[in-house]
Amino acid sequence: MADAGQNTSARKRIRNPQDFYGGLVLAAFALFAIWAGSDLPGMRGFAFGPGTAPRLFSGLLLITGLAIAVMGFITDGPPLEKYGVRGPILFIASVIFFAATIRPVGLVISSFVTLVIAAAATTEVKWIESVIWAAILTVFCVVLFVYGLKLPLQLWPRF
Repeated sequence: MADAGQNTSARKRIRNPQDFYGGLVLAAFALFAIWAGSDLPGMRGFAFGPGTAPRLFSGLLLITGLAIAVMGFITDGPPLEKYGVRGPILFIASVIFFAATIRPVGLVISSFVTLVIAAAATTEVKWIESVIWAAILTVFCVVLFVYGLKLPLQLWPRF
């Protein structure tokens, strides 16, 4: 009986559980990013190293996440809602698809299909609009990366 009372009082202290747990997830992600970039050299004098920006942005994300988690104790908010896995799974699948296909099939096909897979992550997808936006964003990617930044990316599959 004492455990049930303690559990209820803990829930009362967290007045905004969505912000609290969301802030903790952001803080955990920031700590992971800091750890993952810990072997990158940092700033030396006024010269930025490859680890400077990741550390800076991870630190800012950590501070923001902790501030959001603290706000979960201070402000009232909605309770936790049911969590769906369709969105995260399809979004991660789109990133993996892009990584696996960018070299064999080229930028045009891989970016277009990646954007369509990412659009399928929501149940509210409107397929005609998604395909149109995927085409527009694919053209933007080609113009930006191949012609604007002059990156050596192949556009189409090599047969």
